Amino acid sequence: MPLEPVDKTVATSPLMLIDDNIDNLALLESILQWGGFENLRSFTKAQDALKALSELNPHLIILDLKMPGMNGFEFLNVVRETRSSASLPILVFTADMTTETRIKALELGASDFLTKPGDAIEIQLRIRNFLQIRALQGELQNQNDLLESRILERTELLAISQTEAVELLASASEYRDDDTGKHTYRVGDLSANLAEILGLDCQFVECLRLVAPLHDIGKIAIPDSILHKPGPLTDDEYALMKTHVQIGADLLAKKSSPLLQLATEIARYHHERWDGRGYLAGLSREAIPIGARIVSVADAFDAMTNDRPYRQGRSYAEALHELKKSSGTQFDPAIVEAMEQHLLYHATDQRLAA
Repeated sequence: MPLEPVDKTVATSPLMLIDDNIDNLALLESILQWGGFENLRSFTKAQDALKALSELNPHLIILDLKMPGMNGFEFLNVVRETRSSASLPILVFTADMTTETRIKALELGASDFLTKPGDAIEIQLRIRNFLQIRALQGELQNQNDLLESRILERTELLAISQTEAVELLASASEYRDDDTGKHTYRVGDLSANLAEILGLDCQFVECLRLVAPLHDIGKIAIPDSILHKPGPLTDDEYALMKTHVQIGADLLAKKSSPLLQLATEIARYHHERWDGRGYLAGLSREAIPIGARIVSVADAFDAMTNDRPYRQGRSYAEALHELKKSSGTQFDPAIVEAMEQHLLYHATDQRLAA
């Protein structure tokens, strides 16, 4: 009795048969139809089969080697430049089973051999097994694609949730210190622009834009009487105010994501100075994380150029002048230079004039 393919999927898999001998093709078709294979396309010329390859998208090819025009070796060579043996098995159907022929065909990507004229049951079994393996590989790939899709979807949802959480934290801290709630976002955008001018990685630029607004998150623990005091702070009040950097860092350090690790660095070190006389760690120069150095300049510039209850905002030119006076002492000179470039190319506000 003929061997039936395992299931309908295998039975209807498209098969391509290539042999210049019409009698060989007819015999092969009879054997396969007897075995239950339904989707057969036969070609007497390898060139014609090659032209039809993309349209037919066969699941398996049975290939003669010795043919006029394009022979089987040449066909193998062309096909293997664009397809893998895993996705398209090719069974060489030949009477020439010399070692030289087998090695050459295998080197060109042949999957296995069928000996002419061949045993009908063996031919059916070989083809059925290859098609079953291919079907299983397809199912596995589909499962992998589905899993990757779900992982990507979950990753995107987590990223959105994290972004929303960061923005919520920034808003909560800002409304303690700025009735408009816009200072933190201006600092975030300005920090990202400076990082871009400095040539930093684009992923870092966007992360900085997102977390820079958290630089003063620790101020949620500072009393309103100090935050909103119209006059100068006493020594004790200033000492208490300085603790916001550690409070903010401690708050954010409890989170393990790389995004909030960057936020932690910025919260802890954005009041360090280039000359080492800042607070609280007393770091200097490049020992201060680059994100904190950038935010330090952006924060100072935005604070100087926007109105506060106790003073009016300065012009951009005045603020830039103050930054340049403190370049090399309070601020990283390269970042102050980046600020000047930013203002030259992007600032259209009339306050740029002195």
